[in-house]
Amino acid sequence: MRDLFDDDHQAFRESFAAFIAKEMTPHYLQWEADGIAPREIYAAAGQFGFLGIAVPEEFGGGGANDFRFNMVLAEELAAAGIGGAGLGLTLHNDITTPYFIEYCNPEQAARWLPGIASGELITAIAMTEPGTGSDLASIASTAVRDGDEYVLNGSKTFITNGINSDLVIVVAKTDPSQRHSGMSLLVVERGIPGFERGRNLDKIGMHSQDTAELFFRDVRVPAANLLGEEGKAFTYLTANLAQERLSIAVSGVASARAALDWTVAYVKERTAFGQAIAAFQNTKFTLAEVATSVEVAQAFVDQCVVKLNAGRLSAAEAAQAKYWCTELQQKAIDACLQLFGGYGYMLEYPIARAYADARVTSIYGGTTEVMKTIIAKSLGV
Repeated sequence: MRDLFDDDHQAFRESFAAFIAKEMTPHYLQWEADGIAPREIYAAAGQFGFLGIAVPEEFGGGGANDFRFNMVLAEELAAAGIGGAGLGLTLHNDITTPYFIEYCNPEQAARWLPGIASGELITAIAMTEPGTGSDLASIASTAVRDGDEYVLNGSKTFITNGINSDLVIVVAKTDPSQRHSGMSLLVVERGIPGFERGRNLDKIGMHSQDTAELFFRDVRVPAANLLGEEGKAFTYLTANLAQERLSIAVSGVASARAALDWTVAYVKERTAFGQAIAAFQNTKFTLAEVATSVEVAQAFVDQCVVKLNAGRLSAAEAAQAKYWCTELQQKAIDACLQLFGGYGYMLEYPIARAYADARVTSIYGGTTEVMKTIIAKSLGV
């Protein structure tokens, strides 16, 4: 029994579960086929207080700097088998919104935060480039100051919410002669001349999550859209990576738990050789292993959430959580899918969609190999 949550979190959980059942589950397979979730789902989520949880109340947010609420959202999305579309919501809440809360000046906060909290302004962050991957300091996009504007040139790829987004935090070199200290964050708004979106990328999984290529050709971004200070992007990104990676870990262990629950229910009903699949020793041992792995991972993730709320979560601990839980997610879902037999390969079953969705989680947010490097560095090796 977890003691991480209080009555407010439980009420929030019940409310969000009802929202998913009414607004998302009936339409989810169509969104998967369409390759994108409708913008309206963000506005609906914002209307009920499921977006902008940490945005100050004066700007229409929840004013709750408590990551446990974010955790509840991720767990309920996983339990309902909502993968791609759910990623868009969690990215908006967990990964991009903190930049706006932390680094907006008063004018920017008044301009952007109300729409972020209401879901009228969908957010994205554009770091990855075709030739850089995890090597952020080697980005080639440039933003050259010209009076009251920056002239932005470059391209980004694999950008979550790339089609739906209204506000894109773009990482660009404002001083190309420097590496880490030469990068800045610029907020590029929908419709600005020279900003073009490429195709909605066709992925193995996460089909209802719009993932796009973005192109910037002599885009004149107002200097008023500089987020924070010039040259401080790497510092800002590093500061937010712990929460980003913990968010991925939360979803990873929640997805593994959801797969376990679906499988336990399935093997009790499905028969083979005259008895329920659950009666076979192999089934029992497989489920016992998955259940134990999930509970052990959950205990560590819960501990990390407590530390994050207290401002004490280290980069190494976040890397450990991200590495362990995404690898667990893939292994657990694979083991569970095996117990479904041929039906596990059919996309009408959530276990099949979860299997495809899981493969990317050990890649985005920093690969498993990068996580191990961070962990090793913390050991002095």
